[in-house]
Amino acid sequence: MSFLDSKNRLFSKFNSLDFKAIQLSLLVIFGILLFIGTSIGVAQVRTAPKPGFTLQLLHTSDQEAGVPALKDAPNFSAVLNALKNQDINRDGKSDYPNTLILSSGDAYIPSPFLFASDTAFGGQGRGDILILNDLGFGAIAFGNHEFDLGTAVVADLVRAKEDYPGTKFPYLSTNLDFSTDKDLARLVTADGQEASKIPNKIARSTIITLNGEKIGIVGATTPTLRTISSPGGVTVLPKEFNDRNAADIAALAVEIQTSVDALLTKNSEINKVILLAHMQQIAIEQKLAELLKGVDIIVAGGSNTLLADKTDRLRVGDKSAGTYPILKKAADGNPIAVVNTDGNYRYVGRLVVNFDGNGVIIPKSIDSKISGAYATDSQGVAFVGGKPDPKIVAITEALKKVIIAQDGQIFGKTNVFLNGWRGDIRTQETNLGNLTAEANLAIAKGYDPKTVISIKNGGGIRDNIGIYTFPTGSTRSQDVIKLPPQANPLAGKKEKEISQLDITNALRFNNGLTLVTLNATELLALMEHSVAAIAPGATPGSFPQVAGLAFSFDPNFPAGKRVKSLAIKDEKSKITDIVVKNAELVGDTNRIFRTVTLNFLATGGDGYPFPKTERVDLTSKDVDKSKRTGLATFAQDGSEQDALAEYLTANFKQIPFAQVDVPPAEDTRIQNLKFRKDMVLSKVN
Repeated sequence: MSFLDSKNRLFSKFNSLDFKAIQLSLLVIFGILLFIGTSIGVAQVRTAPKPGFTLQLLHTSDQEAGVPALKDAPNFSAVLNALKNQDINRDGKSDYPNTLILSSGDAYIPSPFLFASDTAFGGQGRGDILILNDLGFGAIAFGNHEFDLGTAVVADLVRAKEDYPGTKFPYLSTNLDFSTDKDLARLVTADGQEASKIPNKIARSTIITLNGEKIGIVGATTPTLRTISSPGGVTVLPKEFNDRNAADIAALAVEIQTSVDALLTKNSEINKVILLAHMQQIAIEQKLAELLKGVDIIVAGGSNTLLADKTDRLRVGDKSAGTYPILKKAADGNPIAVVNTDGNYRYVGRLVVNFDGNGVIIPKSIDSKISGAYATDSQGVAFVGGKPDPKIVAITEALKKVIIAQDGQIFGKTNVFLNGWRGDIRTQETNLGNLTAEANLAIAKGYDPKTVISIKNGGGIRDNIGIYTFPTGSTRSQDVIKLPPQANPLAGKKEKEISQLDITNALRFNNGLTLVTLNATELLALMEHSVAAIAPGATPGSFPQVAGLAFSFDPNFPAGKRVKSLAIKDEKSKITDIVVKNAELVGDTNRIFRTVTLNFLATGGDGYPFPKTERVDLTSKDVDKSKRTGLATFAQDGSEQDALAEYLTANFKQIPFAQVDVPPAEDTRIQNLKFRKDMVLSKVN
């Protein structure tokens, strides 16, 4: 049979069918096809990637409120709220409805600000937490300064009481085990819960849902915590950690990755993760960025690194330390953004970024005109059209009333600006470092006349005594004018006077003083340690400020082999003993030097290898002010605040202090051979 015959027979069959039956059959077939097609379409929708998502991340770290926060915290609220509520087209809707507010730690620090809360709000540090609550932080990572006063204080600030709400957000850290600490164990809750459901709690991770979109938040804290703070019974992981050892950083990444993986496994809806990492050095956060998987953004903390782009207006005298944001390639091959700003409520960091349907950030979506650092000075507030939050203004005003009384208690005078700037005090000799080291030495000699050396860490000095200002019409950093303390008519303070407030604000930790005996070998080991962490861009808190000695070091040499010369010098800068010459110990290595240091360092703080030989702690345990000696009774006898106040009273009450701060090329006690020739052993420096 031909093809044509077959075709004719088929058509003949169809022609013989009833027309209505044909219609019915076609309708049934069409219905079946429609159902199948619809089902396939639904399946495709269910398995397709989610649509893109735009996030506005407003962030900070190292709030560490000192006296400047009386103004900067309200200004911070003005800038933060203006960015959060920005409505450019004035349609009554926020331009970025998906907004997160996060901090990577050091939310408070021992300071006049923190201690004033005891009077103003019935407990030290409560004012800090009330401000954080009102600013709307969704979660905060533990930094190191949270633990400076011990874990009992942490617990007191986190948990709620009848007249105090505690933290309205969870505190996070994945590499701290709080179950081993008696004060904090009871505050630990399960990981991966909604942040809004776990205020007053501690966890490794949390979730914040924005308009139906779940975002994972994980916290991490520097593993050097035990050497730089007082975490009590908290277990710090990894237990062995060297911030210059790639293997140790990799081990830290494993700790963090475990929590990230657990969060993603438990919550299949999450494909966006932010790590709040308080690592003290932004170089570590950058290394972590390349080792982690499933993390999209890292908010760095602890280094006060001001990242900014060319479109950002910075506060006068500030300079960008890098581009905002730093973009890296994560271990999973996806882009990851590292962000950070300077602390002390000086800037609000803002990252506006798009995610694709798989939860991966799209770097090209980051507009430098929108994202970056927003200054919180008066000009910054005006720029965004913000207004300080009335609640935060009320909190700072209550603290101000307590603090201002301290500014009327005068202990000395200075004709010069006393440099406690973080970038200087942690990298070079400064006049404030010299002054407080000399004060410690003078007090120590009253206890033991054989004391000849004073060693302290630059990280213990938290602020200047004096102010930065600029000529009218100029904001260029090269035009900066550094002035001694200004008058405060409300407190009866005159220009150039150094008050109790100046002292407590600069020496916020008020460490006790400790006497130890060192031999020559131990002294060299200490000074090698003091400059071991010096590196480009680093501001290590272990960098020293000294009295009674001078030394030189070459930062281009390996850590442990940097000290080239070291000599003991008397109060007239006359050499009394040469300890190191041409990088070699000189004389009897067992000869001894009575030394005063901070009890923090004497017990291994900042990793200092102080021996326990003939150790004597000078700080009195008596909190009864009426029993304290000397003219300064606001701080305990034998503490560094008391030492500076008494030293100023004895030496600079009438004749002002006049040692001008100089650049590294002119430093004499700590001579950095990158900037100058070695003149330690010269008769004339």
